[in-house]
Amino acid sequence: MKAEIIGIGTEILLGQIVNTNSAHLSRKLAEIGIDVYHHTAIGDNKKRLYDSIKTALIRSDIVITTGGLGPTVDDVTLEAVTKISEKPLILQKKIARLIREHFKKRHIKMPENNLRQAYIPKDAIWLGNNTGTAPGLIIKINKKILIALPGPPREMIPMFDSHVSAYMKKQYKSRCVILSHTLKTTGLAESQLHDKVKGFMRLSGDTTVGIYAHPAQVDLKITSKAKNLLSARGKIGVIEEKIRKKLGNLIFGTDNQMLEENTLKLLRNRTIAIAESCTGGLIASRITDVPGASKNLLCSIVAYSNKSKTELLDVSYSTIKKHGAVSSQTAKDMAVNIRNLSGANIGISTTGIAGPAGATNKKPVGLVYIGLSTELKTFVKKYYFTGTREMIKFRTSQAALDMIRHHLLG
Repeated sequence: MKAEIIGIGTEILLGQIVNTNSAHLSRKLAEIGIDVYHHTAIGDNKKRLYDSIKTALIRSDIVITTGGLGPTVDDVTLEAVTKISEKPLILQKKIARLIREHFKKRHIKMPENNLRQAYIPKDAIWLGNNTGTAPGLIIKINKKILIALPGPPREMIPMFDSHVSAYMKKQYKSRCVILSHTLKTTGLAESQLHDKVKGFMRLSGDTTVGIYAHPAQVDLKITSKAKNLLSARGKIGVIEEKIRKKLGNLIFGTDNQMLEENTLKLLRNRTIAIAESCTGGLIASRITDVPGASKNLLCSIVAYSNKSKTELLDVSYSTIKKHGAVSSQTAKDMAVNIRNLSGANIGISTTGIAGPAGATNKKPVGLVYIGLSTELKTFVKKYYFTGTREMIKFRTSQAALDMIRHHLLG
């Protein structure tokens, strides 16, 4: 079966939003053995949308649109679907009631034009929307299937996962599934990681390995095509075990897992305190994004100025004067003192030059020191990061979390 996805919205074409819907749908369709051959983006234009859907229905068995189902005049999907299907619009009283209830729960007066969303082409299946007002719809057109879903991901994703996926599985008895599993690494550049796993990159056939670089992170994606999910997972598991033997603790997580999440898991009942300068609280922010972080994080101090480093963290003035705020000695004192002041098991510190100003010949933009202190030992690592100010801050936070992780792993 061949599928095609059409993202609707002028804001997509203008680059004002990223169309993440197509990526999600492609992954989900692959899991049930449906191949996606085309991705298209169309603005809020009736004729162009009509032409795009007509073309898609000629070359594909399944066409999924996202967006354009709202109540305003630039929401043109329903009109295009109606024209293509040659079916009259029918008022669905249940949808109208659900729309009214949606506004009532939020104590908002419902604009009358929202009732446009209660009209569905005759013989179409409509799909409930638990987070918005726009229903989705499924309609058969000359043995092809056209599926229209809302644009906001918070509405589209649960609608597809709850309704469309089950419908597709029922309609099409797939002869195969395509499953992917991601291994996440940090600490090595893409080329360095590639040298370690290049043998796996040469795999061909029904199970392959791809490499994908992100800021301060490189992923290995294992993809398998098999007759069912159980078989695909088994094939992926064999390759994953071999890669893990090769990379060991360079792998910090899989799929949707985040570095901060897995670092906190390793802490178990141990506590941590953070003294941040160049990262400006980013490490603490990432850690507190994880539910239950209060069990491990005792405190965080953003000591950005030299004065705050001496007054809040007891870093001696002489240390800063002799070695500078961006130095191994200052990072060491920050890590030791935040641990002593808080009573935490682990103290972590960052100090560096995020740029674009503040550099010298001896201390360039991207120079960063990260300190880690426990009761048994204290050490500092020196880094040279590249990129924008924001990127240097992120890379520093990633390195700090990874330093904690490797320390906990011994």
